[in-house]
Amino acid sequence: MQTTPRLSVRSAVTALSVAALTATAAVAVDTTPSHAATAAACNGYVGLTFDDGPSGSTPGLLNALKQNGLRATMFNQGQYAAANPAQVKAQVDAGMWVANHSYTHPHLTQLSQAQIDSEISRTQQAVAAGGGGTPKLFRPPYGETNATVQSVAATYGLTQVIWDVDSQDWNNASTDAIVQANARLTNGQIILMHDWPANTLAAIPRIAQGLASRGLCAGMISPQTGRAVAPDSGGTGGGGTGSCTATVTAGQKWSDRYNLNVAVTGSSNWTVTMNVPSPAKVLSTWNTTASYPSSQVLTAKPNGSGNNWGATIQANGNWTWPTVSCTGS
Repeated sequence: MQTTPRLSVRSAVTALSVAALTATAAVAVDTTPSHAATAAACNGYVGLTFDDGPSGSTPGLLNALKQNGLRATMFNQGQYAAANPAQVKAQVDAGMWVANHSYTHPHLTQLSQAQIDSEISRTQQAVAAGGGGTPKLFRPPYGETNATVQSVAATYGLTQVIWDVDSQDWNNASTDAIVQANARLTNGQIILMHDWPANTLAAIPRIAQGLASRGLCAGMISPQTGRAVAPDSGGTGGGGTGSCTATVTAGQKWSDRYNLNVAVTGSSNWTVTMNVPSPAKVLSTWNTTASYPSSQVLTAKPNGSGNNWGATIQANGNWTWPTVSCTGS
């Protein structure tokens, strides 16, 4: 965020009104959502997945995903979740979904049922302790599974998720190769990537561009089907953890900016984190107490005006909506 004082609600409304009147035909008021951000604009959804975190690479990965308007499923190893609980919380705050990838990444098909149970159960506990909620998805290390592995996973309410496309980033694939692997994804499919490779981090902006060019959006993985689907709130940028959900809908739109309305359900003591894709910026907010942990992140809390608030976003050429996540108590 810029360091200049933010507009008050009244001055922001006045400024918007003046801008709308003085720009005449060049500024058309439009109540339809941004073309790049709505469920209607998504011809399909794909599942971006990153294994083996959290690690020292996690902050950079999350930042790249947020800046490019992408959400992903993070298949965490339990041992790393236990060692880096703050990064588990950071994954959730960034709008990602956190899942189970065993505790120590062994060949599960070579273990006893009790050992498999320990690998899965300890990871469930480590993720929950880090603020990642209770995982609903499980990916066996190396994609190796059998009836015993699946049975144990099912006792913890976990849906097994493998992948349709292997990016080969674990095998020193180039950035170009990782981008090309993502280009093979079709509706409902899932790609395997990892938390740590530098080439994967470098590929993120081009992955986002490639998906957008094909009308595909980064979705969640359904615990019911194990396939990529629209996020919980219908693909309009909503997200939730804990006891609340934030749902985003379109407000007015001008030639250079647009309004978003946010409705929070499930809690009256909530914190909504809005990740704004670069180079877009938040111009103003209403009906909330706003703070800015970084230039691309808005944190909103109740200010006594209820559970409905909003923000004006300066697009700066990027009309992709921000992603949001909600935590409540």
